[in-house]
Amino acid sequence: MRYLVTGDAGFIGFHVARRLLGEGHEVLGLDGLTDYYDVDLKQRRLSLLGEEKSFRHRTIMLEDNAALIAEFGAFRPDFVIHLAAQAGVRYSIENPRAYIDANIIGTFNILEACRAYPVRHLLLASTSSAYGANSKYPFEETDPAIHPITLYAATKASTELMAHCYAHLFGTPTTAFRFFTVYGPWGRPDMAYFLFTRKILGGQPIEIFNHGESWRDFTFIDDLVTSILKLGEAPPPRADARAGLASIPGDTLSPVAPYRLVNIGAGQPAKLTTLVEELEKALGIEAVKILKPLPAGDVVKTFANADLLEAVTGQKPTTPLSIGIPAFVRWYRAHYN
Repeated sequence: MRYLVTGDAGFIGFHVARRLLGEGHEVLGLDGLTDYYDVDLKQRRLSLLGEEKSFRHRTIMLEDNAALIAEFGAFRPDFVIHLAAQAGVRYSIENPRAYIDANIIGTFNILEACRAYPVRHLLLASTSSAYGANSKYPFEETDPAIHPITLYAATKASTELMAHCYAHLFGTPTTAFRFFTVYGPWGRPDMAYFLFTRKILGGQPIEIFNHGESWRDFTFIDDLVTSILKLGEAPPPRADARAGLASIPGDTLSPVAPYRLVNIGAGQPAKLTTLVEELEKALGIEAVKILKPLPAGDVVKTFANADLLEAVTGQKPTTPLSIGIPAFVRWYRAHYN
């Protein structure tokens, strides 16, 4: 099959493309290689992907609609996995326009490209941040997501709504999925576990927000990739083609479109201090800790209900921090010598 993966130089896109190539698929990756974080790390990811003959990469910004349409027309993908985005909760306070450009305009252009060149399934990345000020746990896909507390969350929730419109109007089978704190080898340097590792090894203190009382539903990257690809095998059926199909309790299938929204998380939130303890064990160094208040835009807790994911795919993330963090530390030590 032909897969178009946006954000292939990014953390998640790299791992998704690598798995697809390992399974024998043809992959076209699109990425703008922005300098939000270390471009050299992105280039190293691409160099590994480039070792596969069935991989091609194009450096374009998704805001460039003409270039995007040209790539779609030349490649004619069967599946699109749209992972490219301007990420980061706190950065959205500093540079909000980057989120409008990348997340809103970029996703609109992807939807238009799928309209011009229909695909079997569009998979669209969203975020647990969409739940915003929701304080009901665990987060269920049917919970209202109408109180975002950062522009990042607002843009990602908006892309879900945009994708539903296109699924309804033009029949594009679409699955949107919400990530929950993804971590692992080749990760993003702005993420807490990455920052903590660098500072602990450098003998610097680490800042622990909310005085260590924050909780996150950590998802190991290998589990996430498995979930994405298994969701890809289960495109939502059209509303007029569901007769005789068994219903799934709590399903988010749209009543008017081939569209579904799914959490991808383990449903096992861990305290931030637990993350630090696992890093200390894997590194063999005790961290110097500075406790700080919760910053603007952060939530106290994320907690995924993974029942729908398990019902649709037959699995859910299971890798604990005690396995995932040592795997990251081994990669970090090797990569940064």
